[in-house]
Amino acid sequence: MADSETRFSVVVIGLMKGVVWRDNDAANWNALESLQTRVRDYVRVLGLELIMDEAEGYAYLRQRPDSDEHEELPRLVPRRQLPYYVSLLLALLRRTLAEFETRTAEARLVLTRDELVELLRDFYGSGSNEVTLLKKIDAVIEKVVKLGFLQRLKGEGDRYEVRRVLKAFVDAQWLEQLDTKLGEYRAHLASAAADDEDAS
Repeated sequence: MADSETRFSVVVIGLMKGVVWRDNDAANWNALESLQTRVRDYVRVLGLELIMDEAEGYAYLRQRPDSDEHEELPRLVPRRQLPYYVSLLLALLRRTLAEFETRTAEARLVLTRDELVELLRDFYGSGSNEVTLLKKIDAVIEKVVKLGFLQRLKGEGDRYEVRRVLKAFVDAQWLEQLDTKLGEYRAHLASAAADDEDAS
């Protein structure tokens, strides 16, 4: 009985700490699969819900939408205000993943560090020093790795897998709005660059 309780505790604690991946911890994932009904009941009391994608192999906890039937609970999973360029890279990765899925049946989208740099380069403007620019973009990439949306591939240099859990956080409707926002931002950058040339 003690072993069963310990296993349940390990599963819940793992979920409280972040995304649980089948590839990273098969034993914990298998325990979660067998205990998921109990886990769902337990976290529901805390105002959370278990999101589990067995096909893609990830699971995480999300704050349940507020219900009129119950007094609002304090948030256990805090809302994160991500820095602009981190949010931008997540959105660009989500769009790249959507395009990848329409082009190929391959399971994994892998991008090099240079490809990630090119995704962001246009949004930093033309005045940035190259060394400084690369340092800034590397810092953004590292933050996205820590969030769990990119995974650095061991022994393959500067290559990263785009984790499919990103699809759960950035949906298709958000992507449609993104194209409009990116167009406006690019237009603003082009206008600022033209103004600089006129002034010189």
